[in-house]
Amino acid sequence: MTARALKPEEYFIEQEPYYEPVGDEIEVFEAAYRQKLPVLLKGPTGCGKTRFMEHMAWRLKRPLITVSCHDDLTASDLVGRFLITGGETVWVDGPLARAVRNGGICYLDEIVEARKDTMVVIHPLADDRRVLPMEKVGELLEAPEEFALAISYNPGYQSVLKDLKQSTRQRFVALEFDYPGAELEAKIIVTESGIDAEAAGKLVKFAHMTRNLKGSGLDEGASTRLLVHAAKLMASGVPPVTACRAAVAEALTDDGEMLAAVKELSASLF
Repeated sequence: MTARALKPEEYFIEQEPYYEPVGDEIEVFEAAYRQKLPVLLKGPTGCGKTRFMEHMAWRLKRPLITVSCHDDLTASDLVGRFLITGGETVWVDGPLARAVRNGGICYLDEIVEARKDTMVVIHPLADDRRVLPMEKVGELLEAPEEFALAISYNPGYQSVLKDLKQSTRQRFVALEFDYPGAELEAKIIVTESGIDAEAAGKLVKFAHMTRNLKGSGLDEGASTRLLVHAAKLMASGVPPVTACRAAVAEALTDDGEMLAAVKELSASLF
């Protein structure tokens, strides 16, 4: 059996990722890590969950393997499979097995997008057993103390059919994320993009306007991530209304009337 070792340049985060805590999430995550408890991140798209995981991997000095879950993600995609290489059949670890074997942090982003049978694979890792059954090679992979498992999902966006089962969620310590307060969100935009505080404040007001439209024409309001995108365009000389349309409105909807409405919101501020 062949198991590929992690290379530092692949998964270790050398420089501190910028992250502004909005509560006690850092302290809770560090405590969960020390107690070998898996963590569930709940919150809307673009509110900083992935950046938080990058920051925690840097703080804990552990390699971070991130898997973006989707409908076609199989258990073999996570655990591993046999491949034919050079005329020989060899076993190649999947991202979850690599993280376990090397004492890394495995982050399964938007876990509910994965197939139901795939989610069951993580159950033995997410309780006191902390093992990964690898049935195809007859191995029971035990997680070292350094290994950590984290998953995320957006409870406000998922359908009932894609909700997280109680049998899964009750294995995790849960951290709830949301968009930061107006002052902190403006600070993040300024730091990430370099625009001035006044323009950042207007972007935050614009975001709140779009968030008020959630459920009334928009599935989601403007995320902090989209605001940073708009700010970066503005910092490059793009007019604010154009930046808001390209980075925010067009990303939120394809409906012509909603696009016009969101454009009017940005024009009222800029």
